[in-house]
This record gives sequence, structure tokens and C-alpha cells, in this order.
Amino acid sequence: MRPIIGITTYVEPATWGVWRDLPTTLIPHDYVAAVSQAGGRPVLIPEHDDTDVLDFLDGLVLAGGPDLSPDFYGAEPGPLTVTRPDRDRAEMLLARRALDMEVPVLGICRGMQLLVVAAGGALHQHLPDVLGHERHRPAPGVYGEHEASFEPGSRIAGLMGDDLAIRCFHHQGVADAGNLTVTGRAEDGLAEAVEDPDHRFVLGVQWHPEVVRDERLFGALVAAAHRHRST
Repeated sequence: MRPIIGITTYVEPATWGVWRDLPTTLIPHDYVAAVSQAGGRPVLIPEHDDTDVLDFLDGLVLAGGPDLSPDFYGAEPGPLTVTRPDRDRAEMLLARRALDMEVPVLGICRGMQLLVVAAGGALHQHLPDVLGHERHRPAPGVYGEHEASFEPGSRIAGLMGDDLAIRCFHHQGVADAGNLTVTGRAEDGLAEAVEDPDHRFVLGVQWHPEVVRDERLFGALVAAAHRHRST
């Protein structure tokens, strides 16, 4: 049986067929396809305060999405910060319990930021104010393309090898990684990867590996999920 990998979801108004702006639980199909291609069995997780679903999961993907509420790191929302409070609350509970249970976790974009804040860190709410450019989110629906550098000996360095190209879309970023270790950075110094050496598999990346179905990262999560199931 393939390891069961949970993927967190959005609740957003969506339009299809005869339906218009219907509140919908959804996720870009790239996440599902990337998990499936890597050998996992994807299961979508709607917003819920009950975290018992983790008892049935072998791994967890914290997906991308809107900004994380600054309330979680003791800051006031900036003028360009857009949050989803119900999702924030549910995913923070889910992430913290997954870490307690040693469930393998891959955090992507917002998911990496969630891991950072769960570990006591904080975010920059609008990167152009800090970095002076918009290359991490160049235009609506357009991924920024960068090269990252990775810490030798880190998990992400071992997975990425000599391939340093990343594709990202975000306007917030890590200001303080908390108890996590920053193991990858963009050319401008912004954190692009974080890890927790005290857990068997906790990896966060600021870019979007699901878009290219990156089997290195998703394969590593599925392999860790296999090991978690056998413990």
C-alpha cells in the first residue's frame, strides 16, 4: 500500500459549470500529481480544528496559499497582508501535532512559513519593503526564477545536488527561523529552505516544487512516510 500523504487545502470562492463564486475546498492539482508521481497516496485535508486525521496519515504536505496571520508571531497586520484566519488556526494545530507525532512534513511556500512560525520564528510581511525588489513575486500568476545556495551536508543540499534553480511566488518571507535551521538562501539572502535536525523529516521550501513535479523532494517525503509507517 502506498503511504498516505495528507495535503492541506484552501477554502475559496470558485466558479465552474453553472456555479458561480461557490465556497469551495480546493488545491492546485500539481500537489496531488506530485505526491502520486512520487509514490504516495494523496488525501486532501479540509480546514478543521480536529487533528486526529494525523493518526491515519504517513506524511503531510503543508501547501501554499494566502499570508499567515501576524497574530501568530506577535505583529500587527500590514496593509498588504491578506489572511484566512480559519485556515491559519486549523493548520497551526495540525502542524504542531504533526511535529509532536514525528509525522514527516514537507512545507511549501506558506507551508514553510507556517513551520517557521510554529517553531517560534517570524516573517517579513512584504518583501519589497525589505529587499527593495519584487523578484520573488514578479507579477500576478508569474513565478519568480532564482538560483539558491544550500548548506553543505544539509538534507536539501543532498536532494537538490547541482540543480540550484527554483521557482517561487510569494511576497512574505522568513525574518527569523525560530528553532529551525536555514539551509538554503536566494541570491538576495532570503531564506529559501529550512530544516529541523531534531526531527526525522521536517523540510520547508519557499519555492514551488509541485509545479515541476519534483520527485527529489516529494520522493524524499514519501520515503520518510514509508519509514514512519513501519515504526
